Amino acid sequence: MPTVRETHIENRFRVQPNHANSNGTLHGGNLMKWLDELAGMAAMRFAGETCVTAQVNSLAFERPIQIGDTALVEAYVYDAGKTSVHVALRAKRENPRTGETEKTTESSFTFVAIDEDGSPVQVPDLTVDTEEGERLRQRAIEADY
Repeated sequence: MPTVRETHIENRFRVQPNHANSNGTLHGGNLMKWLDELAGMAAMRFAGETCVTAQVNSLAFERPIQIGDTALVEAYVYDAGKTSVHVALRAKRENPRTGETEKTTESSFTFVAIDEDGSPVQVPDLTVDTEEGERLRQRAIEADY
């Protein structure tokens, strides 16, 4: 059975002018795309199947990410149903020169595992086998997605 830690993925995206909105900060739609891509990878790593976005459960933009900053996106599976996979997400702005970070966004997406015909398929049970995995799972649950 897959563990929370095995589904944990982080990626960095350099925020360029073509990613910006009229305020000169990262456009929310671009960040949502990055969140969805990383969440999908975590869901597929967990399910061992193709997973498609079923729902954005929550999405809170707390502060902007500036052009020139790095968007640091983190995703991991924190719960699962029969065919559904719940992924917690967090984005931070990262200063590329210093490595200093600040949380900007929290979110949760639900995915459904599908077969080649697009029909839902069962996913495995989620295992929490380390203190770090339990900390991540509790963080997601307490965020009340």
